[in-house]
Amino acid sequence: MPPEEVPLPLEPYKIKAVEMLHRPSAAEREAALRRSGYNLFNLTSEEVFIDLLTDSGTSAMSDHQWAALMTGDESYAGSRNFLDFERTVQDLTGFPFVLPAHQGRAAENLLFSTMVRPGQMVPNNMHFDTTQAHVLRQGAKPVNLAVREAYDVRAELPFKGNMDTARLEGTLRTEGKNVPLVMMTLTNNTGGGQPASLANLREVSRISHAHHVPFYLDMCRWAENAYFIHEREEGMGSRSIAEIGRAIFDLADGATMSAKKDGLVNMGGFIATRDASLVPRLKELLITFEGFPTYGGLARRDLSAMAVGLREATELAYLEHRIGQVRYVASLLDQDGIPFMRPPGGHGLYLDAHAFLPHLGPDELPGQALAVEIYREGAVRTCEVGGVMFGSEKPEPGSPPPLELVRLAFPRRVYTASHYHYVAEVVRRVWKRRASVGGMEMVEAPERLRHFLAKFGPASKKGDRGHGTPSPSPPELQSRGRSNA
Repeated sequence: MPPEEVPLPLEPYKIKAVEMLHRPSAAEREAALRRSGYNLFNLTSEEVFIDLLTDSGTSAMSDHQWAALMTGDESYAGSRNFLDFERTVQDLTGFPFVLPAHQGRAAENLLFSTMVRPGQMVPNNMHFDTTQAHVLRQGAKPVNLAVREAYDVRAELPFKGNMDTARLEGTLRTEGKNVPLVMMTLTNNTGGGQPASLANLREVSRISHAHHVPFYLDMCRWAENAYFIHEREEGMGSRSIAEIGRAIFDLADGATMSAKKDGLVNMGGFIATRDASLVPRLKELLITFEGFPTYGGLARRDLSAMAVGLREATELAYLEHRIGQVRYVASLLDQDGIPFMRPPGGHGLYLDAHAFLPHLGPDELPGQALAVEIYREGAVRTCEVGGVMFGSEKPEPGSPPPLELVRLAFPRRVYTASHYHYVAEVVRRVWKRRASVGGMEMVEAPERLRHFLAKFGPASKKGDRGHGTPSPSPPELQSRGRSNA
């Protein structure tokens, strides 16, 4: 991927407001790491310069979205904002029943609490953290059925988010009565933001329905997935993002949505379905945990901003720029041979921590060690997606080895090319001194979703090439005359 093949992305927008950033000194960063227990989720925003922890709820809203906020009809029930939001979701997806929720995990709670029972199993291409947690909370088993290529970090394949349909067929043939639904996550967040093809989605839908099992989508990044289909799948180049999206949704029985991703809002989500028999139970749970079915735990003005954002997410120029930013940073890192999940994903770049820090064993949490080191080097916050996030899983015999990734999640319409040049330079500096990076160990953690609240420390194991030893401080910490990276 020579850099000349990836042009500098041109923003299809101009900036009307700015937020000033603080770049903490090396001493401040070191103190922040110790205070936070080396868990980047525990950092405050003032301790972070470039925040790539997540793309969830971190988007910049457009002028049309801000204008929509001013039209809020805050009626408790039957708000006109809900009616506009409902029509928007129905038009985009074709699902007739739409219930708002405050975010995606609330929609997951509604779905799995309604449909899943103890002892059952839920197949997915790959479950992400909260999806897996909700399945487990119901006493069921999350089963990942992504194609084998999804675990090959180096494979340059167009649709590594696909589900292994042969394994799905086998699972439903033997366990079909024990499977309440099949789910696909678009794009595959756990596996590097990789898309699924329309052909694969059709086959998953066919197999599921042949076994009389409902097929649901986690559609939080559906527009990005549709963009990859538009770009890579034969016969799709002339179809709009909205048309491709509708072709996807026509295959499914319903979906959960975190609108904090491809809804371009800071808070919001929904569950949508074709199954009228589910709606009374969903509404009962919604009222119990979220709010009345026409606001679902949100201010009614937020529903208007969400409706606008869902439409804006289908704009081709926006998607070209967004995914172009990821590819551009990938091209910068590629110049130094820095390993990452290939091809670059839709919402972020995923560094391969195993290949980046090969001297660290799995018990030394190389993903967490790398995320900590990137922050230590330049106050760039990233997110481990590996042994910490999913290490409590018990892999099935013969299953592929787990991925050990560090996700650089790109907020939508937030950072410019110069910010991402800085990010690439920070990663390069860590790469150049990678042999000295020491491992981490977990010293405190809850049973589930431990990556959010765990605390870490330098690994106690001693060995060659920096095992268990603190990494050297960035140069500016060693020099009294410099305070910033």
